[in-house]
Amino acid sequence: MAIATLNGAVIGDAAAFHAACQAELGFPAGYSATIDAWVDCLSYLRDEDNMTRFKLKPNEMLEIVITDAAQMPAELLDEIRFCVGGINERYDDYGERPALKLTLR
Repeated sequence: MAIATLNGAVIGDAAAFHAACQAELGFPAGYSATIDAWVDCLSYLRDEDNMTRFKLKPNEMLEIVITDAAQMPAELLDEIRFCVGGINERYDDYGERPALKLTLR
C-alpha cells in the first residue's frame, strides 16, 4: 500500500492543508488549491494523467495518514472524510476498487 503522511499539527486552515497535500502527494504545479481540485487529483490515481506522484495498481490503495489530526480544524477534517468517501464512490462507479484509505492519528 502506498502511503502519504500529512502533519496535522501544522495544518491550521484550508490553505495549509492544500500546500501540504501538494508537497506530499505531488500535485501538479497548476494545482488550484481547492477541495474540488483535490478531489480531481485523487480521482486519477490509477490513470496515466500524472495528477499525483502516485500511480496505483488496479487493487492497490493510497493510505493518507494525518498525524496529530486532532489539532486540525474539525470542519476541515469532516470535509476531507466526506471527500475521501466520494472519491471512493467514484472509483466504485467505474467498477474499480476504492483507492483511498484515510487514517487519522
